[in-house]
Amino acid sequence: MAKTRTLQKKNFMDMFSGKQILIPIVALVLLAVFNLIADPSFYKITLDVNSAGNHVLSGYLITILDYGSELAILAIGMTLVTAASGGQDISVGAVMAVAGAVCCQILSGGEVSVNSLSAPIIVAFLAALVASGICGAFNGFLVAKLNIQPMVATLILYTAGRGIAQLITDGQITYIRVKSYQVFGSYVGKFPIPMPVVIAIIVVIIAYVILKKTALGLYIESVGINGTASRLVGLNSTMIKFLTYLICGVLAGVAGFVASSRIYSADANNIGLNLEMDAILAVALGGNALGGGKFSLMGSVIGAYTIQALTTVLYGLNVSADQLPVYKAIVVVVIVVLQSPVFKKFIAVQKEKRTSKAAVKGGAN
Repeated sequence: MAKTRTLQKKNFMDMFSGKQILIPIVALVLLAVFNLIADPSFYKITLDVNSAGNHVLSGYLITILDYGSELAILAIGMTLVTAASGGQDISVGAVMAVAGAVCCQILSGGEVSVNSLSAPIIVAFLAALVASGICGAFNGFLVAKLNIQPMVATLILYTAGRGIAQLITDGQITYIRVKSYQVFGSYVGKFPIPMPVVIAIIVVIIAYVILKKTALGLYIESVGINGTASRLVGLNSTMIKFLTYLICGVLAGVAGFVASSRIYSADANNIGLNLEMDAILAVALGGNALGGGKFSLMGSVIGAYTIQALTTVLYGLNVSADQLPVYKAIVVVVIVVLQSPVFKKFIAVQKEKRTSKAAVKGGAN
């Protein structure tokens, strides 16, 4: 009987240590239990009437899903970049601002505030994706071709990106006061679910299908684990790294489009502000090694919504925006410690000791 319990415990530990997806799930469960104890009304979802007179879902959970959409989209791109290059793209927030500026500038026709569109939304959206894709390609060229460290390479657009967005809008905040544009950041007609949530779901499904139904996901993991070995077996590691940064830039453009639609303007100083750090945290919380290699796409998405849930909870506890990074830093410290080689070695030693004791005890019986 004791041997059976030991084997069950061992199997549970193996499952916990071998599944990346369990890390964000455990974090989300812990946060959910805390909210259940602190404020049971946190899980209340009601059907309210919005400003347009339509019945829509509202509540803390809906707010988390809504405002976590941009972060979830960014986390997908950040996951690919981290897995392939072993580094992070810290310019995604600034690229969001550039995409929002391009989109609003085309829709407004260069005016500061408009009540009608100067171009179709699809044209402005595609132009925003092209602009953000160019930013991603620039980062990819520096990292993949010139072998510059990712943090240093993306620091260029992190610093200059918002200035570029300001140049595009002539230093003004461009307002698009048109309902057909605003719906992408709010609700569509009588559909009760926020549109950003729908867009995030579509992006996640497309990314999952491409990565899991093609060999791209495997190629990214191979390059991240050992770029030299991947090159020797015929993989173009340079192109794969470049492609991940390009994809990351395009996804930042999608997030920028949603963010600008949410506030129906191109505010270069606030769109995507500090979201790059939350995206990196979401990747780490998703169980992905920040040094590259194997990755969990769904883990990063769950991690993104966990970070947004943490932010919402802290705001609900009257924690100011200035103090918020302190609590997120604590989460970062815990994750880094859990992923450190020293901690992993300690867990392996303890696991080996338990196995040895179980074997000795079983032999004695």
